[in-house]
Amino acid sequence: MKASQSARMGKGVVERSITWVIMLGAASLFAFQATISSQSPSAATTVTRAQDPGPRQDAMAAGGPLAGLTPQQAEYFNAGKTDFAEAEEVDEGIGPRMNLDSCGGCHAQPAVGGTSPAVNPQVAFATLNGGKDTLPSFLTANGPVREVRFVRNADGTPDGGVHAIFTINGRTGAASCAIPQPDFATAVKNNNAIFRIPTPTFGLGLVEQIPDSAILANRAASAAAKNQLGIRGRANFAVAGRTVSGQTNNNGNDGTVARFGWKAQNKSLLIFAGEAYNVEMGITNDLFMTEREEMASCQFSAMPNSITDMDATDPVASMSSIEKFATFMRLLAPPAPSTTAPGGAASITNGKALFQSAGCALCHTPSFTTSASRIAALSNKPVNLFSDLLVHDMGVGLADGVSQGSANGREFRTAPLWGLGQRLFFLHDGRASDLVTAIRAHASVGSEANVSVANYLFLSERQKQDLLNFLRSL
Repeated sequence: MKASQSARMGKGVVERSITWVIMLGAASLFAFQATISSQSPSAATTVTRAQDPGPRQDAMAAGGPLAGLTPQQAEYFNAGKTDFAEAEEVDEGIGPRMNLDSCGGCHAQPAVGGTSPAVNPQVAFATLNGGKDTLPSFLTANGPVREVRFVRNADGTPDGGVHAIFTINGRTGAASCAIPQPDFATAVKNNNAIFRIPTPTFGLGLVEQIPDSAILANRAASAAAKNQLGIRGRANFAVAGRTVSGQTNNNGNDGTVARFGWKAQNKSLLIFAGEAYNVEMGITNDLFMTEREEMASCQFSAMPNSITDMDATDPVASMSSIEKFATFMRLLAPPAPSTTAPGGAASITNGKALFQSAGCALCHTPSFTTSASRIAALSNKPVNLFSDLLVHDMGVGLADGVSQGSANGREFRTAPLWGLGQRLFFLHDGRASDLVTAIRAHASVGSEANVSVANYLFLSERQKQDLLNFLRSL
């Protein structure tokens, strides 16, 4: 195994070391770091181990609108923010199956539009308003908000779809509905359940405005360095219907680069909003007109539940909920980084340089620039997201067995790192709440991040701390 892995990753001490990372496992990585530490043996017992400084506790660095919005644009933003945070009721179309009753409940850290909060609202929601649902084992009060997907159907064919956790059984206004929850206990026992946590929505209007040509040019850049580190990556192209292609010349309809979601499966914020409204809350809309669960005794609202109001005279009031959600996300400012916390300016600057030299920035591209836009606040602006927006093979350790678009069960979009300084949970399923754990989890058989992780492990403890401080400054 050592020989084959070394051959794949090239020659050199750093490349060969990743074989040890894979074989030793998480429990032995502290010993591995001690072996490779630049500290002398006599000083090893006094070395302060690098550790995640934890989420920044300074002023909230996200949640506001883009700078430079017109008064009219600000009105649209505020209307979208209000609707995004509002809890839905049975008579408004929620359910019959759902994961929560609002977008803002899942996207709450450190502000509306973010990611999973410290206290999981799904725990209280299980019995809210008379709900009779049982809380599954993978949801805890201090754990992340999660959705669950089943990898396979009962007959062994691929599934991959979201299986909503909760129902409207017993809730106010849903007395005649009686539908069971999915059998999550069996799915977990059979390793057939995988999880996703909410992705932050800050700055997504800027991401939406990045030209495809810039994404593809960045993919081609630094080819020699990427090849040396085993980094490949490809755009997850989305075309009409369920047809997908990894090739730019295979799409007769659209062929543009998708960029939203854990596997870059969604092209636009409107699609992202419409799908989430239907899948996460069970509310039908302009893009998804029919219910996922069509049992007649469980329908208590006009169909579809939320669409454009063609009779309204106020342009903002006429917008459907998903239009408001998309507008809110489109005009939501990116998170502001810190230049001094944690660790001070010198540590953050050094950590940024180490992030580059370790090879992390070859996937976590520091910045793009938007194209021209009708909205001046989005036009020709920097997008400091730290992601190439491509999907990469993350190896067997992070594999979830689920394909979306042309991304297979081991591929994930490079997660944007802006706002990392105030996040609580990491990786697609929220398995990590510590940056060191999350970094190590990037290394496993077949992962494109193996050499970069090895480069991180070869740093001194002081250097590791600088890199972690830089990540928490974002």
